[in-house]
Amino acid sequence: MTQRLLVVSPVRNEAAHIERVARALAAQTRRPDSWIVVDDWSTDETPAILARLADELDFMSVMRSPPPLGDDAPRDRLVVAAEARAFNAGLNSVQREAFTHIAKLDGDIELPPRYFELLLSEFESDPALGLAGGVLREPSGDGWSREHGASDYHVRGALKCYSRGCLDEIGGIRERMSWDTIDEVYARMRGYKTRALPELVALHHRPSASADGLLRGRARHGLGFYITHYPLAWVSLRAVKTAGEPPAVLSGFAFLGGYLWAAVTRAPRVEDPEFRAFVRRELGIRARRALRLPVPIEPAARPETR
Repeated sequence: MTQRLLVVSPVRNEAAHIERVARALAAQTRRPDSWIVVDDWSTDETPAILARLADELDFMSVMRSPPPLGDDAPRDRLVVAAEARAFNAGLNSVQREAFTHIAKLDGDIELPPRYFELLLSEFESDPALGLAGGVLREPSGDGWSREHGASDYHVRGALKCYSRGCLDEIGGIRERMSWDTIDEVYARMRGYKTRALPELVALHHRPSASADGLLRGRARHGLGFYITHYPLAWVSLRAVKTAGEPPAVLSGFAFLGGYLWAAVTRAPRVEDPEFRAFVRRELGIRARRALRLPVPIEPAARPETR
């Protein structure tokens, strides 16, 4: 089957970055078949820049996301999943059946020229691969540093790519906090592989969680782990690791504090016993591997072509 790629980019106030993102897409050795940019009610020059770029790039189209929830746009847009909401609006504006792969790309991510060529070749070579993407480098002093906390099974929400079969089977992405962890868990529950590809390195021009402040972002990260049923013991160990990220020490306290605040206030969690059991089982397997203990045989991922 001929691969057809749809890229959807929710953007808000990305005037400083969106043009280089567009130029990087135009320079791809394998361009997207369609690129939908969803302006999420930007208040800077983003809409004007998008209109100019859309006149230049024949694979690009621009739309506006649904109005913000409530009278005013909320301050913490990740908590209300404004980005996921905008992505779904873009995806629902086309016939997804016309595409074999659907990617989400943020408006501050600059891709290397062969990014989509190599990414799609990974999907072609492994029919069980359902969700994949590259890794990020972020500004650090006078250069770029690898993102903190990267893992081989977690693909950052900023640059995910799904096979359409995987996206359909997991029911799309949910418009709620931690959507970019929930989607991966459901993908693996359905027998798909999820994979971050370290050879595909993109530049993230706006550092993670910088829009609302780093400490707020760390606390929100901890909240996300509560929502997705990670146990306190695991989160406490993760907080020690997070304490080494900037701002040092405070990051760990903010991360753990976000989790504990969610527990005390009984933040809504994923209401699916199968999901909770799967998360706990995966964590147990990873812990045994880290300790070099025998690991139970896992069910094989589906081998059939999608």
